[in-house]
Parts: sequence; C-alpha cells; structure tokens
Amino acid sequence: MPYKPLATIRDNALALPLDERAELARDLVASLDGPPEPNVTAQWDAELCRRINRLRRGEATLIDADDVIARVRARLAQT
Repeated sequence: MPYKPLATIRDNALALPLDERAELARDLVASLDGPPEPNVTAQWDAELCRRINRLRRGEATLIDADDVIARVRARLAQT
C-alpha cells in the first residue's frame, strides 16, 4: 500500500494540467540525476565542434535517422 502522503501528492499531481505535469516530471527526473558535472556545457560544446569539424573535413558522414531506426528495429527483431 502506498505511503498516504505520497498517494495524495500523486493524486494532486495527476490532476494538474498537462503542461504542469510535464514540468513537474522534468523536475523530478532531473532531481534523480544528482548535481551537474562541472563544465558539462563546455565539454558538450567542444564535442559538438569536434564532430562538426570531422564532418567538414569529410572524416565522418551523417546517417539518416530513419535508416538508423530501421537498423535498430531489425536488430531488436533478431533477439
């Protein structure tokens, strides 16, 4: 049986409008991740620049998202 205050909070949350439930869900999930790593934005910026430069130099190619999804589905169907 759920903890009574938790059940009350859940019921109240489910009664919220969709956009407010979505915001609450984002906040709750983010709270599970723990504190952000230092410099994570700078690290992602550097990674994006590295990938863009590889594309510009012709060292990497893009794959169509539909193709990737089809490949993943085919692999999942094999298991």
